[in-house]
Amino acid sequence: MMKMINIAAAVLGTMILTAGCSKYTDIKTQGSLIPGQISNYRYLLNYTDTYEYGAYLPDLASQDIEITDSTQQVAINNTISSAFFRNTYTWRTPIYENTLDRDRDWDTYYGRIYNCNVILDEVPGVTDGTAEEKAELMAEALTHRADAYLNLVNEYGKPYNAGTAAADPGVPLLVTPSLDQPLNRATVAAVYSRIEADLKTAALSLPRTTQYNTLPGKAAAWSLLARMYLLMGNYPAAGTYADSALAVKSTLLDLTAGAVPLRRNNPETILSKIAGTSFAWAPTTMRLSQELLDLLGTKDMRYQLFTADAPSMLGAGYTGRFFSYERINYENRSIGTSVPEMMLIKAESLARNNNAGAAMELVNKLREKRFQAADYVVLTATDVNDAIVKVIQERRREFFCRMLPWFDQRRLKDDPLFRKTYTRTWQGATYRLDPTSNRYVFPIAQYYINLNPEIQQNP
Repeated sequence: MMKMINIAAAVLGTMILTAGCSKYTDIKTQGSLIPGQISNYRYLLNYTDTYEYGAYLPDLASQDIEITDSTQQVAINNTISSAFFRNTYTWRTPIYENTLDRDRDWDTYYGRIYNCNVILDEVPGVTDGTAEEKAELMAEALTHRADAYLNLVNEYGKPYNAGTAAADPGVPLLVTPSLDQPLNRATVAAVYSRIEADLKTAALSLPRTTQYNTLPGKAAAWSLLARMYLLMGNYPAAGTYADSALAVKSTLLDLTAGAVPLRRNNPETILSKIAGTSFAWAPTTMRLSQELLDLLGTKDMRYQLFTADAPSMLGAGYTGRFFSYERINYENRSIGTSVPEMMLIKAESLARNNNAGAAMELVNKLREKRFQAADYVVLTATDVNDAIVKVIQERRREFFCRMLPWFDQRRLKDDPLFRKTYTRTWQGATYRLDPTSNRYVFPIAQYYINLNPEIQQNP
């Protein structure tokens, strides 16, 4: 019985946290909805808040940000609720110092997984609906679950390494809505295997296109497979699935027009997902690193549209520039798959297959939409390694403060082209992140381990 209580607190409780105020809780109480009918599950999947929110910790650990202002550091230190920001930024453990504190990333993803598991478990037994309708609903649930596990394993598991993945601890792999099951961590290899199988199964039954980018179609499943294979270092497969996604959706947004639509109207978005928390306001503002700002340059429209001068918007004591998209558009930053991501995955696949020229053509096709005509300069590569570096640099320009830079840091930390030791200073103390550091894996909040001692902590 104790196991059930523990799991209920760690799993069912997260569902209540992320979807407790959603219409899901009303499905079996509203007179217009009858238990056992397929409309219940369409209703649940249409409530996108349950499925769209995702991680926010990766942005704080990445090389994108640089919190050097004493004013900001003091303000964060003096705000109890901001301790996680400081600890993640300085790669400290634990992230959550109070053993009663819960990890919002962990909660959000396992809350989504629970809902997906309910759909996958119950839809086959509904009393109405065609086989095709049932298959499509289950495919959507598989896609959302796969996205959750891909992000979880890249926060709390080691970067994928073909030689060690079968032994490296991943995350608890829950595929049924049962509350009475152990929460032992599956291996990284097992988690990736499940993600791969779920997405390939989902792609068979998803529609080619959907009315809203919050609902997954075939391109969504293929784009997630491309992202997954990239994180695994399987560049040929990553390129193949990026091609498949681009065959369905390939529209690029022209930033030279000087405006960016809301994410749900953005033609570049393949599957809309957003960070769980906005960091647009002081003190937890993401001040951008000088390295990133130098990489962008002031003529890049991404610099002009997505960054802003800190003193003018945040007040005295703040210097430099910060990530401003959330403050301008009043919506959390996008972390879902997109057309630019697929183009750059394909470009990296080409470069790593010794085709530097084709890789740079894709990079330049994207960059044409990121500069005014008078400022646009064609990039060239001197060799394959230079092409790989330029592709990764373009990923940084395109996705800064949007989760992917931290995932890139993790997957490339042992690559001689990118191997680097990072340092950060916080109120006089210096913190290091070496390529071999355990801090490339986030610690699991003690709250969950206290409830479920079988969960193995990261070293």
